[in-house]
Amino acid sequence: MSAPSSPEALRGLALIALAAVSWGTTGAVTTVLVARAGATPLVIGAVRMLVAAVLLMAAARALAAERGAARGGRWRCVAAGVFNAGFQAAYFTAVTRSGIAVAALVAICSAPILIAALAAVLLGERPSRRLAVSVALGVGGTALLIAGPRAAGSAPPHFAAGVGLALAAGLAYALYVVVAKAAVARMAPLPVTAWTFTTAAVVMAPALLREGAATQIVLGWPWLLYLGGGSTTGAKALYTIGLRHVPAAAAGVAALLEPLTATLLGVLVFGEALGAAGWAGGVLLLGAFGLLALPSRATAA
Repeated sequence: MSAPSSPEALRGLALIALAAVSWGTTGAVTTVLVARAGATPLVIGAVRMLVAAVLLMAAARALAAERGAARGGRWRCVAAGVFNAGFQAAYFTAVTRSGIAVAALVAICSAPILIAALAAVLLGERPSRRLAVSVALGVGGTALLIAGPRAAGSAPPHFAAGVGLALAAGLAYALYVVVAKAAVARMAPLPVTAWTFTTAAVVMAPALLREGAATQIVLGWPWLLYLGGGSTTGAKALYTIGLRHVPAAAAGVAALLEPLTATLLGVLVFGEALGAAGWAGGVLLLGAFGLLALPSRATAA
């Protein structure tokens, strides 16, 4: 497969890159919300899902998207929404415990590896040599990311718990993708997305009833609106539009900008230190992610 070269493909790649950079800012925005508004991870995730659900439902109705669904499609939307809520809760909590860079690298880079592994187990797909190498790189990279900040003396309190939550976030996102993909086979994509985010918002709604949640929202509303409208709904729209003109493999490589953005923000803006071993682990995880995004030999011609 050759690199995209047509004007449409280049514009599509630019849109995907912009979406990935936007996704990569979520950890940094979470850190700002915790510091300036005293926001808790659950409130951040709940508001993000609520804003995104409202916007996506409005878009589905405005575009007269297909709302009918087979029975199997409905329960898959609900299941995907639950997994989406799990990802929000685990990821935003991981950011507060292990830092932006480590949480992003572990959660985001482990997800495609876990998706490939789940496809092998649940869908009967035969594990490839590439998957085996990616898993090995991912495990090694995660181990180095855990060891690096500790060796550098920069690991925050509850660091190990944060890494565990980041892995849980990666697993939740992998399950979300697998189930949502099955739902798209029975429903139009936009309604699937709208209903899964609405389910996630309902699951996380109790966090908005807790004492202090209203104050957190008032103090942090611009950042919360950005998370729900910009880095979720807007970024997803950019990614979807860009994907029309870009091969899936190229889109996967461009998505590497997400963990890269998060890591650079954590290190350069918030002063996080990974240490030499941590940087090596980050490179291994990015390599594992990129390896899965490359086209197979069968489609590379």
